[in-house]
Amino acid sequence: MTDKPKNPHGRLSRRDMLKTTWAVLGGLAFLELGAISLAYMQPRLAEGEFGGLITAGKVSDFPNGSMTHIANGRFYLARLADGGFLALYQRCTHLGCSVPWDQDAGQLICPCHSSSFSVEGDVLNPPAPRPLDLFTVSIADDLVQVDTGQPIQRTAFSPDQVVYA
Repeated sequence: MTDKPKNPHGRLSRRDMLKTTWAVLGGLAFLELGAISLAYMQPRLAEGEFGGLITAGKVSDFPNGSMTHIANGRFYLARLADGGFLALYQRCTHLGCSVPWDQDAGQLICPCHSSSFSVEGDVLNPPAPRPLDLFTVSIADDLVQVDTGQPIQRTAFSPDQVVYA
């Protein structure tokens, strides 16, 4: 076995230079791919979008006894007859289908298996096992704000879930 001959001038050989260049470029490509992967996996919580705090509008924008779909928040804002607010998650508690509001029936009716829910989100017609989930509602400076970060599971409607202006 022979030793590799030393470069008499103390400089890198062309082969060593190419190896070093390819190793550096490969390392940079690997780091860039890792950074892109991490950025892709991060949640995108922008204000005014699902998963964050959403300003639904002024209190006066919602008449008593109304149901308003807030599409970017994936919820219905119910203004009850007594003036209280509930934010009902639009996802059915049976299989997770989107539940539309049926104005004629005055109910939220799931198109998948016909579960229906009252204005308060209580189950009127199974197979849904429990009421619709809620989001936290707050009222500040005459604005209705809903935190869609964490749905609140419940077993029944109770008056303490209602928020008043």
